[in-house]
Amino acid sequence: MKKICSAILVTIILISCGGNKKVVKSKKNSYIIKKYANLLQTPKSEISNIKLYSFIDNWYGTKYKYGGMSKVGVDCSGFCNVLYKEVYNKNIKRTTSDLSKDINKKSRGKLKEGDLVFFNISKKKKNSHVGVYLKNNRFVHASTSKGVIISSLDNPYYKKTYSKGGRL
Repeated sequence: MKKICSAILVTIILISCGGNKKVVKSKKNSYIIKKYANLLQTPKSEISNIKLYSFIDNWYGTKYKYGGMSKVGVDCSGFCNVLYKEVYNKNIKRTTSDLSKDINKKSRGKLKEGDLVFFNISKKKKNSHVGVYLKNNRFVHASTSKGVIISSLDNPYYKKTYSKGGRL
């Protein structure tokens, strides 16, 4: 009888623990949806790629490091590289220059979540900066001064330096 009671108790504990994981995941998803809907100034219903926004949340604020591809430090193309691998399960080229050659160019008004956006920030090199388009003219990127952040294409600096955007 003790063995049966112990087995039932263990089963109840295991079932209840599994249920808690779903509740925790649901709360985290709800938090991510609310946070990024606010940041992107878009309805919550438009934040559907939880994997993307959770990834951004985990990397947000990571400092800039030229050539970096980790949370110790990351550059713009390194950030896009890791994001595409972890979120979209896709290996992409490592440099901004190579990435800019591989996109199917789109007009700014036709950009979709996950498209790459390029900027002419360096006077020496065209398409010297890259980020990933999100929604509502916002994109995520590794900025040299603030690390991984979300910026607006409507910001005068990015408006002036915007080069092109599109899908790989």
